[in-house]
Amino acid sequence: MRLDDTIAVVVGAGQTPGDTIGNGRAISLRLAQEGATVLAVDRDVASAEETCWMIRDDVDAPNGESCEAWQADITDEQSCRSIAHRALEQFGRIDVLVNNVGIGLGDGGPTSLDGDAWDQIYDVNLKGMWLTCKYVLPHMKQQGSGAIVNISSVAAVCSAPMLAYKTSKAAVNALTQSLAMAGAKHGVRVNAVMPGLMDTPMAIESIVAETGVDRDDLRRMRSQIVPLRRTMGTAWDVANAVLFLASSEASFITGAVLPVDGGQSARVG
Repeated sequence: MRLDDTIAVVVGAGQTPGDTIGNGRAISLRLAQEGATVLAVDRDVASAEETCWMIRDDVDAPNGESCEAWQADITDEQSCRSIAHRALEQFGRIDVLVNNVGIGLGDGGPTSLDGDAWDQIYDVNLKGMWLTCKYVLPHMKQQGSGAIVNISSVAAVCSAPMLAYKTSKAAVNALTQSLAMAGAKHGVRVNAVMPGLMDTPMAIESIVAETGVDRDDLRRMRSQIVPLRRTMGTAWDVANAVLFLASSEASFITGAVLPVDGGQSARVG
């Protein structure tokens, strides 16, 4: 119960349909298992509600006190404001904020990438993350405590063919460090997790839909790139890293960017 009596907001708590679990859902479940009450935020509120049902079943809270779903689109500033407002209205405080939303579809190389795709990827991956922090950080400062965990990507530091995705995730790392310095004297910690190649629905199903490649072949190909056991990670690996950074066990850690990638970034580190 490392997060007992805490309020956690998970932005991107739903997931793409698939036969595995996604990062946002696994994070929400893991935080709830450790005692947190979760505000599960997603543009697709039905998917967020499904996450809440799973939490209620998992922690034996049928009355719904362990989780509430909330609809928000992080590309809209007023929608981001509503996230903080709802958490405070319903629970009275915000102890943990996890920013998990990110996209890469429509990306390309330096000469093939469309300008509208660049704008959309940056709006979701970077601007939306800043906006959620903009409205949560003042309340954490006021209460003198809080932990923010941003989900970046190993693409930020490794070679990747997706220009906007890579550079936006590198900017997430810089944003994390800037926010960490802004919150430090108020007792607010801000860190990031950089997942590597993960067996999640968003990673697998989006590539399958775009290329038509066989799922099993895709999984084998991705796994062969990972140094550690030649096996992709899962959303639970990401969730456990988030749990650590959100908990008091990481009370002296802020401004850190933690790779959860089976050693992939060590090849260039």
